[in-house]
Amino acid sequence: MAVGVGSGTPVVCVGVTEADAEQLPSPRRGGYGVRLVRGPFVRLDPHPQACGDEDGLVRHAAAVRRAGRRPAADLFSGAGGLSLGLRAAGYDVVMAVDHDPESVETHRHHHGGLTVDWDLGDPERVRQVAGLITAAGVELLTGGPPCQPFSKAGRSKIRHRVRNGLRDPYDERRDLWRSFLEIVRTARPPAVLMENVPDMALDKEMFILRTMVHELESIGYSVEERSVETFRYGVPQFRQRLILVALRDGTSFAWPDEQPERVTVWNAIGDLPPVEGGWRPEGGAAGWSDYDGPSSDFQRRMRADVSSADEHKVFDHITRPVREDDARAFEAMDATTRYRDLPPEVKRYRDDIFDDKYKRLDENNLSRTITAHIAKDGYWYIHPRQNRTLTVREAARLQTFPDWFRFAGPPSAAFRQIGNAVPPLLGEHLAGAVRDALDDPRPAAATTRDVAALLAAWFDSAEVRGIPWLRAQTRWQVIQAEMLLDRAPAEVVRFIWPLLARWRQPQDTVLHEADLVEISGWASRSPRAGTILELAGRLADNPAVLRDDVKLRRVPGLTEAVADLAVLVVPGGVEDSEEPVLVTKGVLRVAARFSGDPVDKRNRLTDGRLEVARMIGGDTDARRAHLGLVDLANSLCRPVEPLCDACPLQKLCAESRVDPLRLF
Repeated sequence: MAVGVGSGTPVVCVGVTEADAEQLPSPRRGGYGVRLVRGPFVRLDPHPQACGDEDGLVRHAAAVRRAGRRPAADLFSGAGGLSLGLRAAGYDVVMAVDHDPESVETHRHHHGGLTVDWDLGDPERVRQVAGLITAAGVELLTGGPPCQPFSKAGRSKIRHRVRNGLRDPYDERRDLWRSFLEIVRTARPPAVLMENVPDMALDKEMFILRTMVHELESIGYSVEERSVETFRYGVPQFRQRLILVALRDGTSFAWPDEQPERVTVWNAIGDLPPVEGGWRPEGGAAGWSDYDGPSSDFQRRMRADVSSADEHKVFDHITRPVREDDARAFEAMDATTRYRDLPPEVKRYRDDIFDDKYKRLDENNLSRTITAHIAKDGYWYIHPRQNRTLTVREAARLQTFPDWFRFAGPPSAAFRQIGNAVPPLLGEHLAGAVRDALDDPRPAAATTRDVAALLAAWFDSAEVRGIPWLRAQTRWQVIQAEMLLDRAPAEVVRFIWPLLARWRQPQDTVLHEADLVEISGWASRSPRAGTILELAGRLADNPAVLRDDVKLRRVPGLTEAVADLAVLVVPGGVEDSEEPVLVTKGVLRVAARFSGDPVDKRNRLTDGRLEVARMIGGDTDARRAHLGLVDLANSLCRPVEPLCDACPLQKLCAESRVDPLRLF
């Protein structure tokens, strides 16, 4: 393969110290020694329109507006994947903040305006950034704040402040999502776009997401959130992201249309020239691989703005060396091979633990998610045809970074920046939808707070509907009723529930064993009596477990779904209640009908729980709204022939808006 030295590229190759070297994974005992791989180390000059202070930022933002563009800001910007997508949608990122020097260098090279290395965990920086965003007239604020897990005490403290309209003291601000929220609350930009991993929404209470939605709605934003599969927007990988869009003044937002075709791995990288593991071009960071030209629409897009001087060059097409045993392992693999299937002599890890340690990508399918982990271990990303791991450029392609985009630092830093980035193509679609919403503003149908208030009021309006133990006074009442009467005919429930409700605690049930056995027979569910009595005995010996949300979910013989319902119905105390978001008891059916999105049939733990959270909110109505949702699912919103005319959500329901006379 011919190798040359590139020209006209804004990089300088400098010496690399041992600290900059990439280290291969440690070998198995008795194996090879550890090898170090040096650079090249890419340095990037600032953008010609980069500025260094507030005055420069304000002037640059004004110039952006005069050019017919829209000023945006990107917090936790990383290398600028989202910023790049915003640019394609008509926005210019005039301010970016991150706390990683190499990511900041990469962003500052590709975007004008003010790009700074600041810690947004610092309250002074939070105030400063909010002021700069206001001064620059930013129209769209974006960011992907990392979200750390919370202790129960921490959640209770924040919940108390939120529900009582109290602002957090700056000296207690430690969590970056709260810094992001404070900047929004202070600067009040017309639009906000937040991106994060779905795990942010997957704790039982969905605490962070519900808190953010509540606070944004309380200051006049309409909020939409969704778990997005990036491949639906042309990104050639399985990558799920949680997206939140908030528009000021109650403006509605419509999600962008999905793309009809998937882009496969080979569509994305099949035009890049073959290289051996560990190969480096002459010229260091300015060196290139010879390039013949694109052959797919995606590849042409990636090459669209490459300069004419670089038309037959591809930069950063470099990867790690391959050990001899790994080369033999790669040779034995196709896209379906698991680590345990490899010959024993090429395995370096236990195959009972690391069953997916090595993964050859399927050229005819999507790539697995490109994460920052690729910077340390590329074995999950073995080239579909060549016996090596992915190159920097191939990883960038799978994240939809174009070929002219360079990354500051050594290859390990480039991989890390790529893995942490928002795919630019996803950002382009989302920002385009935000732009369209602002250009043609329409009022949102209803806020989460509106829906929650309706459900809570409806729940408070009557004593007994589908599930009377939703108004139980003790957790044990809920548990034994669920275990005995779940899905029982309405007439059975009405007759037996008052009898069960007499036994408020497990020891009461134990003392009335004979009565429980007889009642179970009346319900035609005699076998359940023994299970209930066994559980009652276990809890009677340790009654404190009933008051502990975590321990209750771990009690043998008690399903987590029943425990969750008991916790929701009877909180441990106003400040201690977890208020879990349920996807059982038919609530997903109601959520699907209400939203018009079939969340009851796909991704119940992501899309479904998000939709339920959107209906119940996070303020003082949340628990009663959730109980109202459960009651609605088990009384009016039945699987067939629902009683829509009596439903408190009828005017807001998507199904009713489509056809008010529709029978389900």
